[in-house]
Amino acid sequence: MHPSKLTDPILIVEDDRNTASLIATYLEREGFATTTLHDGSEVLSLARRTPPGFVILDIMLPGIDGWEICRELRKISEVPILMLTAREDEIDRVLGLSLGADDYVVKPFSPRELVERVKAILRRTARNPAPTSLLNHAGLVLDIEKRRVTLDGNPIDLTEVEFKLLQALMSAPGKAFDRDDLLNHIYKHGESVIDRVVDVHIGHLRQKLNDDPAQPRFIETVRGFGYRFADRESS
Repeated sequence: MHPSKLTDPILIVEDDRNTASLIATYLEREGFATTTLHDGSEVLSLARRTPPGFVILDIMLPGIDGWEICRELRKISEVPILMLTAREDEIDRVLGLSLGADDYVVKPFSPRELVERVKAILRRTARNPAPTSLLNHAGLVLDIEKRRVTLDGNPIDLTEVEFKLLQALMSAPGKAFDRDDLLNHIYKHGESVIDRVVDVHIGHLRQKLNDDPAQPRFIETVRGFGYRFADRESS
């Protein structure tokens, strides 16, 4: 994968500011955008608000250590993760990979080598893309395979129709769906229902998501047409 195809920034999580700056400099020379954090406690909230395209994650961090961050990130995202550590112990490497990290670099390292590792991971993940079983927006996570929805880590109990409706909207953020489109998503077998039943389900869904129709965080009304899920820029 060429850097220009990675539209989201690489998140560098490293408490040593000189090391973080060095990594960012070498990545930016190769055309990557970067974001840097120095405290582990900020990572998960940022990842929920603005999902990164790649994460370079130091293990020893103030706040929350890299192990815990990796574990929690894997609950909400398949973003590639490259872990950094000052230790060469095999147990560290095995633990990092078992938690879902894609690769592992031991300090001190060559910044050029690190950039090449990033490129290699991106090429590998581009050839073998993870199935899009997770839809994630501003703390709202829909797991298609497990049929589960969480909001800021808390489970949301949805009916099957509400789940299908939310899945359709979240699958295409910013796209305006008319009521017939949404009926086709939630009633696949040609059931005879009036289009206004969608409004009832949307109302229930908004209540469960604490989504104010006047200032929607997730589901926006398209007047005279239907509904759309807020795209990232409008969140």
